[in-house]
Amino acid sequence: MHIHILGICGTFMGGLAVIARAAGHTVTGCDANVYPPMSTQLEAQGIQLIQGYEAEQADLNPDLFVVGNVISRGNPLMEAILNRGLSYISGPRWLREHVLQGRWVLAVAGTHGKTTTSSMLAWILEHAGLNPGFLIGGVPQNFGVSARLTETPFFVIEADEYDTAFFDKRSKFVHYTPRTVVLNNLEYDHADIFPDLAAIETQFHHMLRTVPGNGLIVAHGAEPALERVLARGAWTPVQRFGGGGEWQAGEPDDNGAFEVFHEGASRGRVLWDLLGAHNRMNALAAIAAARHAGVPAAGAVDALGQFKNVRRRMEIRGTVRGVTVYDDFAHHPTAIATTIAGLRRKVGAARILAVIEPRSNTMKLGVMKQALPGSLQDADQVFCYSGGLGWNAAEALAPLGAKAAVHEDLDAMTAAIASAARNGDHVLVMSNGGFGGIHGKLLEQLAN
Repeated sequence: MHIHILGICGTFMGGLAVIARAAGHTVTGCDANVYPPMSTQLEAQGIQLIQGYEAEQADLNPDLFVVGNVISRGNPLMEAILNRGLSYISGPRWLREHVLQGRWVLAVAGTHGKTTTSSMLAWILEHAGLNPGFLIGGVPQNFGVSARLTETPFFVIEADEYDTAFFDKRSKFVHYTPRTVVLNNLEYDHADIFPDLAAIETQFHHMLRTVPGNGLIVAHGAEPALERVLARGAWTPVQRFGGGGEWQAGEPDDNGAFEVFHEGASRGRVLWDLLGAHNRMNALAAIAAARHAGVPAAGAVDALGQFKNVRRRMEIRGTVRGVTVYDDFAHHPTAIATTIAGLRRKVGAARILAVIEPRSNTMKLGVMKQALPGSLQDADQVFCYSGGLGWNAAEALAPLGAKAAVHEDLDAMTAAIASAARNGDHVLVMSNGGFGGIHGKLLEQLAN
């Protein structure tokens, strides 16, 4: 089959392209932003990429056009497809019909931690010799790729609640028909498509309707929104972690290692240096899900001792003149607060300079602006890039007083951070985008 993918350079669609190619399909694609690293990764797979969405691409005559959720009505190529009555399908539905059907799908859902928990779960299964396929919204360092297809039945997928396509406004994850589901947490996000938290809860409810009775739901035990979802209907056994659940994490030592307990009995000690209570919860979820697939908890604990995390999750980009610069994907107030808390536990009284770019659609709309000051409270200094925002960042961060600075010019902000940083500081850069290459620029300025 020849498929032509619209919006191929997105994380999900790019991963789908790699999997389709591995399954033996001819894959081509287009995007408005064809540039490295995704472009080079796809071209290395023998996938032809076209810049833009010209209507003439309809003349490629593929068997099927696979449409990403970045495509909307008015897109020239999409209009040509519709006018000519050509066959098209959404990415999640194509994945379900051509890859996931008949497989043991392990789906990880939730507002936060999906990428990390999916990566942990895939690695645990890999360590156990189960050779899983996966499609993850980041690059697990244990694998070096975000997606792969194998011949085994196991497939781990990051289950996103964002919408499927312009013609299918259901969440992506309703297409995945998982046997094992992780529900990490649930709070309001994606303000561009959901009016409130209740609307997101409804999508989670729809997903749970697809989980078979012999499957397993692994849910965070201290999340009221998840309890509301489960109360609306669960036809599948539920295990809980954290809160009052059967899976618990002991207190970490100074290096981050912690004991894992199941129904009160120790199942081993995770020997790692990952930061934060959120990662301990991610680990419990991954251990419980892997156990459902046949991996004993003790084996999962051993595997996590060799887990290398995901790129852009508290990734150290360099240390210059005693100043350490981190790259983190945090882009929601809860994630920002959790990330800073984890770093604070590691560095103690050392100064933390938090650098944020409110870039997600939710943040750009200003829906979370009132929660921002509280999420940044534990940082010693805060630098916020306000380019592209439709709200006053300086006004929103005013409760932080003199320790917060807002800049519209990225180069000026980089210079200000380099000037403020001193030996022993930790500069935590948080954004869900490239942030104009600020990490490299900052390290270069510090070196000079």
